[in-house]
Amino acid sequence: MQGNSRIETEEEIDDYIAKMKYALDHGASINFQRKRKVDEEREYKYTNEYTVGNLFPHENPVHALKRELKSLTIREYIETVKDINYPNRSEMRVFGKTYQGTEDIYIKIRLEVLNAAAAGNHTIFVMSFHYAAKSFTHTTFPYRK
Repeated sequence: MQGNSRIETEEEIDDYIAKMKYALDHGASINFQRKRKVDEEREYKYTNEYTVGNLFPHENPVHALKRELKSLTIREYIETVKDINYPNRSEMRVFGKTYQGTEDIYIKIRLEVLNAAAAGNHTIFVMSFHYAAKSFTHTTFPYRK
């Protein structure tokens, strides 16, 4: 791991995406922070609240995010990062998608099985779902062919 991030293998990311989709199809809850402390210092366009409201203005944000998370592929994987604020929690996966042809969206999520004995008791924490402050390039994505 270089610093707090690393690139997982294609197999590891395929497995992660499959687990996330399974969890979403079997009652996982989505924990999405519209307003975050970090956003107080950020231009409003680059906040979760603005981005989700702008992209999905007539939808329930949780329903929209569930659909969008289910559509993620290995081609959109960027990196895996350690949570320096909560080092005992699982790592976060970072993805990037382009919407409306030109708008890059930065997505950071954590899938947690909070109670493995209780079926469907999983939570997906959506830390980031906002316009990227810096445009993605072809080198941003390790598995984009």
